Amino acid sequence: MTTEQRRTLAEQLRLAPAQHPTTIDEMRAGFAALMGSFPVPGGIRTTPTRLADRDAVLVEPEADQRPGTLLYFHGGSFILGSPTTALSITAQLVLRSGMRALSLDYRLAPEHPFPSAIDDGVAAYRELLSQGTPPSSIAFVGDSAGGGLSVTTCLAARDAGLPLPAAIVAFSPGLDHTRSGSSMVAKDGVDPFFTAEAMRRTGELYLAGQDPAQPLLAPAVHADLHGLPPMLLQVGTNELLLDDSVRLAERARDAGVDVILDVTADVPHVFQAYVGVLDEAAEALDRAALFLRQRVE
Repeated sequence: MTTEQRRTLAEQLRLAPAQHPTTIDEMRAGFAALMGSFPVPGGIRTTPTRLADRDAVLVEPEADQRPGTLLYFHGGSFILGSPTTALSITAQLVLRSGMRALSLDYRLAPEHPFPSAIDDGVAAYRELLSQGTPPSSIAFVGDSAGGGLSVTTCLAARDAGLPLPAAIVAFSPGLDHTRSGSSMVAKDGVDPFFTAEAMRRTGELYLAGQDPAQPLLAPAVHADLHGLPPMLLQVGTNELLLDDSVRLAERARDAGVDVILDVTADVPHVFQAYVGVLDEAAEALDRAALFLRQRVE
């Protein structure tokens, strides 16, 4: 346990100058700059590619690649981000698991609100299957909004009659657009990244007036989770989204799904990105890689 590391990071995040972008383009540029500050480790190679008519980035280990494909969904509140902004954490997981990742540039709101991102995820998965990739060799992985997509894309694939992937890994996933979890109140002011009001505003861009109380918008509350593959949910106790993972894990357990709820104390949203700053970041990624190696053929 690295109490001093966590305390130092929390103080740095609290003291960071507030940003007040006024347009979507400014928000996207600011997010890209922030995520670009996270170092990308060596030992990987990246190749631009296409998957189901969407841009994607293939991330592979330069050595000791093992079978398996991680279909990766980046974070960004469904309105920001790209495979490039997620490259640091994607590369770290590729190195630790030994598996290749295909990081999908799914469509973003507000230009393409719900369910566009989920549709893109299902289409990408269909293409992998059509290429002859066995579902037992595929895992859905994502962070933040992308962590939510790793779950909702799997639900949509199941409902479409597709064979399901071997596993789901979600880092700090967003799983409830009704924002009804108790942590949305209890952690407001504790979470160094988000406020409940800011999440409401970005959520409205993704919803575009649609009812949030739908299974694919609030799986932690409303989805039938029966039949889902084993899942690992990693989250920190300082997050507004903490109860999204807690409630999904409880409902998945009740539905007979193998689920690991992996909670780390006093760390921020997507703390796995802080490799080299927090010991817990590397340890969490090692646990995720082990989970994937045990389940992906």
